[in-house]
Amino acid sequence: MTAAQPRHSHHKAPHLTRHAYEHELLRLQGELVKMTDWVHRTGARVVVLFEGRDAAGKGGVIKRITEYLSPRICSVVALPAPTERERGEWYFQRYTAELPTAGEIVLFDRSWYNRAGVERVMGFCSEEQYQRFLQECPIFERLLVDDGIILVKYWFSVSDAEQERRFQSRIDDPLRQWKLSPMDLEARARWVDYSRAKDTMFVHTDLPESPWNVVEADDKRVARLNCIAHLLSQVPYEAIDHPKVTLPPREKNKGYRRLPRDLSRYVPDHAATLIAP
Repeated sequence: MTAAQPRHSHHKAPHLTRHAYEHELLRLQGELVKMTDWVHRTGARVVVLFEGRDAAGKGGVIKRITEYLSPRICSVVALPAPTERERGEWYFQRYTAELPTAGEIVLFDRSWYNRAGVERVMGFCSEEQYQRFLQECPIFERLLVDDGIILVKYWFSVSDAEQERRFQSRIDDPLRQWKLSPMDLEARARWVDYSRAKDTMFVHTDLPESPWNVVEADDKRVARLNCIAHLLSQVPYEAIDHPKVTLPPREKNKGYRRLPRDLSRYVPDHAATLIAP
């Protein structure tokens, strides 16, 4: 029996190559297509929550999940701050309006757990509202699961150092600066407060019926593969047989002639400017 390896080793951890990542990602995306087809055919309802630190990679995973899926079946919900009217509603009301009907999948890019995170830390809700959420949330989720909804919850965990690196890269990249809001910067300043809020949230809402699944997200590629593979394991799908599709013959031309091109307005050929003479 060999001795256990020390936690901090001088040897580099095995590296996931880009080729291996892309090959496995494509395979998993093929399985997602099969899963979505099964959901649509059987009338299942799937709800997936994505929570975690800012810049933890939630959006990247959602993008890879939905890349080849029909938006009519799999939709993404990313609600803005509540309106004045919504602030007067039952807290879960605007989220229930987004839940799937039979044959649909809904991915929540942040969810009702805003109350246990940003609203708690930033003081956007009262102590009474916060405590009520911690009491009502387990009941709400049990109702969803009891009604047959497949509910999967992910928490994306990123280290302090990696979050700082990603924030800095967004600051330096004009194409991604929109991802860095003043709220993100304030959350960064309140790292410990968010940690405490997350721990309390887990204590109250890590339920047997709807447990939290933590995704280690310092390596984005690894996180994407792990999350998608786990999601597939949570839905009891199977491949649906389809009849082979054959193209019907095109109707015969019975005197139709296309209108002259100069009668239509075409977009300028920008690509032609990139082609060397």
